[in-house]
Amino acid sequence: MLEAKIKSVQCLSLAGLHRMSYKEWGDASNPNVLLCVHGVTRVGDDFDTMARALAADYRVIAPDIVGRGRSDWLKNPQLYVIPQYVSDIVTLLARVLPDPESQKVDWFGTSMGGLIGMGLASLPDNPIRKLVLNDIGPTLAPQAMQRIGDYIGQDLRFDSFEAGAQFVRDVSVSFGEHTPEEWRKLAADVLRQDKDGKWGRHYDMGLAAPFRAVTPERAAADQAMLWAAYDAIRCPTLLVRGAESDLLSRDTALAMTQRGPKAQLVEIPKVGHAPTFIHDDQIQIAKQFLLG
Repeated sequence: MLEAKIKSVQCLSLAGLHRMSYKEWGDASNPNVLLCVHGVTRVGDDFDTMARALAADYRVIAPDIVGRGRSDWLKNPQLYVIPQYVSDIVTLLARVLPDPESQKVDWFGTSMGGLIGMGLASLPDNPIRKLVLNDIGPTLAPQAMQRIGDYIGQDLRFDSFEAGAQFVRDVSVSFGEHTPEEWRKLAADVLRQDKDGKWGRHYDMGLAAPFRAVTPERAAADQAMLWAAYDAIRCPTLLVRGAESDLLSRDTALAMTQRGPKAQLVEIPKVGHAPTFIHDDQIQIAKQFLLG
């Protein structure tokens, strides 16, 4: 089975230096690069199956955004915000691209990973050639954001991997139907055992700090900035929506087909937030857009 190389790059925040880990799939000399960026509490391992399916066509890069997985945690949790993540990605691209000033990359972003992609793709002279937004947009349902914020900050410990895996499955039911083996991997990717033998989620609980700081006024300002960023995007864009998503409404998705890059919309039935893209039919949606 094709395996990835695990590497890291040093990045900078206002709190100092930190290391961002990433997985690299495929031929390192391949000029066609696909960046796959995960959701808020997930990791780059989420893209293992899709990366294997695309490694013949792309050099696939899947980072653990800072604060998650194999990457460092930030000293100041208030810096767990999109501008910091965009800055880290620019540093990563300077490392992995042979000619970062002229080379283009394709982007697949799930949830938060899509917001990071929107932020980068909105900038003048950005490197994104094609953009896939997986169940994310500029308007985010407040109830879903509250649910996610509450979930992020629960510092839970489980006596066994099985108990932790059941929790991950329970809070991820909106991902849609998966086999027991697929659920086990989705759990194993984000659970780690501590020195006391307990199992917990493999991210910094400080990720919840920016969520707690959001006021209604701040949320409205953030939404306006996200729409401005979306409207500035010029590359071909595919928007994937779980048909039962509670985060990305159908009205917002339809609006995204009419403004900015006028995204192509694909809805996946019997899935909420967010499609995992570990099944062949979902991978084919991305493959057709990126390589078609």
